[in-house]
Amino acid sequence: MMLTVGTRGSKLSVAQTETVLEALRTVNPDVEFKLKTIKTFGDKERTRPLFAIDRKGLFEREINQALLKGEVDFAVHSFKDVPTEASDEIVVAAVPKRGSKNDALVSRNGISLTKLREGAVVGTGSLRRLAQVKRYRVDLEVKPVRGNLDSRIRKVEKGEFDAVIIAEAGLERLGLTAKMSERLPLDCFPPAAGQGALAVVARKGDDDIVEFLREIDHEPSRAEVTAERTLIQTLGGGCRVPISAVGNTEKNRLRLSGYVFSVDGKNMLAAHAESDLAEAETLGKMVAADLLRQGARDLEEEWRRKYDQR
Repeated sequence: MMLTVGTRGSKLSVAQTETVLEALRTVNPDVEFKLKTIKTFGDKERTRPLFAIDRKGLFEREINQALLKGEVDFAVHSFKDVPTEASDEIVVAAVPKRGSKNDALVSRNGISLTKLREGAVVGTGSLRRLAQVKRYRVDLEVKPVRGNLDSRIRKVEKGEFDAVIIAEAGLERLGLTAKMSERLPLDCFPPAAGQGALAVVARKGDDDIVEFLREIDHEPSRAEVTAERTLIQTLGGGCRVPISAVGNTEKNRLRLSGYVFSVDGKNMLAAHAESDLAEAETLGKMVAADLLRQGARDLEEEWRRKYDQR
């Protein structure tokens, strides 16, 4: 049997897809795969920061359209790129074992975030990371940066930025962990929902393919991401609101932490709870409700007033 898999054409996207295919080959060595790379809107629009683009599914919509047209049999996405609204036509058939949830600092000469000079320029395309850097080091200048992971690293090496903050999982998948100056701690830099996780999607109703893909599903990773994404959806957050959500599993228990940051980075709301793995969705709603009681909606509106006008 030959199956066609859809993916973005970046080095990281292809590397992520290859890890999925390697796991699937282990499950069924007789299945062959053909890679189809698809350029998304986010790949074409390289000038504006992601938070300035008023469009959902920047890096996955065109791939899902190809899936629905039957041009590919399944597709692989970075889970943090997938909108939290459920699709009527597409199912997340598998969440493979998750990679690192941490952010990483890549700087010139391997300098840590604490030791960067005053006024150093740190690049990120994320409002969440912007707020976290400002909370940690108010004296640093944070500027938007676009481009694939390897191009962001090159911008540091060329001196355009003193440092950039990127997902450690991306460095791992590209074999570039030697470029990492520092793994940023989760308590100071909690990640975006789904960071480090992959979503393997298929058409609803393609039962044979869905069943085949489910062989590589990792229940703890799925539970973590389900809780994190439910929290984001309940709060109504998006790329214009810096919300962090991080789940951690231990045996049959799942602990979820959620955070919302103010525009200046000075204020941070935090909420934590835990449950059984099977109650991940309920847990996400519970932690979101706690954040709402603390005033999360006011912080969200503060961010939207600032960035919706751009």
